[in-house]
Amino acid sequence: MKHLKALNKYFWKYRIRLSIGVIFIVVSNYFGVLAPQVTGFIIDYVQRALRLPGYRPKARIPNYDILVNYFIKRIDSLHVSVGNVVAICGITILVLALLRGFFMFLMRQTIIVMSRHIEYDQKNEVYDHYQKLDIGFYKTHSTGDLMSRMAEDVSRVRMFTGPAIMYLINLLSLISLSLYFMFKRDAELSIYVLAPLPILAVTIYLVNTVIHKKSESLQATLANLTTNAQQSYAGIRVIKSFVQEDAMYRHFDENSEKYKHKAVELAKIEALYFPSMTLLIGLSTLLTIMIGGFYYINGYHNVGIDTIVEFVIYINLLTFPVSAIGWTASMIQRASASQKRLNEFLDSEPKIFNKSHTVTHQLSGNISFENVNFIYPHTNIHALKDFNLSIEAGQKVAIIGRTGSGKSTVAQLLLRMYDVTEGQLLLDNINIKDFNIESLRKQISYVPQDGFLFSETIENNIAFGTQKKTLEQVQQAARLAVVKREIEGFPEQYKTMVGERGVTLSGGQKQRISIARSLMKDAPVLLLDDCLSAVDAKTEKEILSHLQEYLQQKTAIIITHRIFSLLNFDKIIVIVDGRIEEEGTHTELLHKNGVYADMYSRQLQEDANKPASNLSV
Repeated sequence: MKHLKALNKYFWKYRIRLSIGVIFIVVSNYFGVLAPQVTGFIIDYVQRALRLPGYRPKARIPNYDILVNYFIKRIDSLHVSVGNVVAICGITILVLALLRGFFMFLMRQTIIVMSRHIEYDQKNEVYDHYQKLDIGFYKTHSTGDLMSRMAEDVSRVRMFTGPAIMYLINLLSLISLSLYFMFKRDAELSIYVLAPLPILAVTIYLVNTVIHKKSESLQATLANLTTNAQQSYAGIRVIKSFVQEDAMYRHFDENSEKYKHKAVELAKIEALYFPSMTLLIGLSTLLTIMIGGFYYINGYHNVGIDTIVEFVIYINLLTFPVSAIGWTASMIQRASASQKRLNEFLDSEPKIFNKSHTVTHQLSGNISFENVNFIYPHTNIHALKDFNLSIEAGQKVAIIGRTGSGKSTVAQLLLRMYDVTEGQLLLDNINIKDFNIESLRKQISYVPQDGFLFSETIENNIAFGTQKKTLEQVQQAARLAVVKREIEGFPEQYKTMVGERGVTLSGGQKQRISIARSLMKDAPVLLLDDCLSAVDAKTEKEILSHLQEYLQQKTAIIITHRIFSLLNFDKIIVIVDGRIEEEGTHTELLHKNGVYADMYSRQLQEDANKPASNLSV
């Protein structure tokens, strides 16, 4: 239950709606408990008026509710026949039922609608918090688990903020009102009748403890099942190409079987509630008739047939709220387990965040790495070691190295996806940690290795991250990325839907659309991280020639494992095992006859062999 304290802020936000809903619940139940009293009155009235055999006059007048007493006075003042009194009482009971139903409708319109508002707010809160968390968080948590917590867990919490709250208040108010009038009518009979309820309370406590533990386990299993399904859908092409459909199905079937087994276990435990409730309610009804009948026969406690009927109706009124205790408790326990899982994420703090006082600075493009060391937090890989690099505004720099040398880490640090472990990273002589993160990232265009496209139109994918855009600007960016001709060959051109993660496009088309997106942003700093690996040599040359034109007055860092001789770089950095092995221009590095010269020689040989290999295919 302590985990549900996180919801108090929502209850406070919607306190007016909640308070009105509580009033409607109490009023609805108030009209409900008046019906037994009117029924008791009419039974006593008919016995008295018709002088039926066995009737004993009351030693004292029953202490009914103030409204029922007023109603009785009005009936007595009418001086009508017994049949008319019965009809009036019947209509009154019907009116009470209608009033109760009307206020029940209003209570659902307030409490249940409030729960939908809370669900909306909570999903937004979870999504907003997901957006703030750093990249390291997403490397250690699966997408399926994130989706399960946002969908399934939030829905279970809504069952607490809506139905559970409503039924809890309903049963508390109805039980309180019923007990009040029952004890007011006959305290001793009430004690006998309600004797099974303590047994009920102990049963609920014991079973709920088990339900809570099993609910937590069930939710964790569901998260694994969702993750399994999500990964299967996302990697369906790999699964089919390796003919692993049966293996993946078996894996899913195992997880599904675990979920089914735990769900059935939980259902069996919950199934104990309703038979237990029915048994205890039946015992209460039996005690009412047996002990009430004994009192009536022996003339004890001023008990008449009307008293027995009233108590039977009270017991029937209590049937649903008492039986709903188990259901409500189950919903609360499940919501608590789900809220605990949500709190685990909501309480996690992002490792990358803005300081209390940040700098919003227009970048000119000066970049300086000073004695930077960086170790990835979850793998302990030492990606950069004593890294020193100075880039002046407007310079074009190539960072070259083999896979795993630490090239991409430079881009991650510049975007402040991670903070340096040692040393400092300066932009325009300002420590990157002092920058406002949003302002910093708005001024850097970035094309990652694995360009991600949204399930949207090509136009919206290219314009992503741009506040104001025109079709002409989108077309210009597509031209620079050498993808304009292919887009215009599609039937719907720029309105073409690319599918999830760009599945309807080739690898080269996805890369070029990602490049167009970065060029569309028109930021002062451009980071290209090995983004030409899926394009052919001719297209590569076209893109590089366009970049030479586009990069005027911009600072550009191009990270690659290939050497681009067509671009006139001011500086080329060769990284080996996280350290700068060589630094200089293309000509200077060739003269050193070191790592760069060896890489360049190998690349020339590979390029020379490509036509021959194509002929042999």
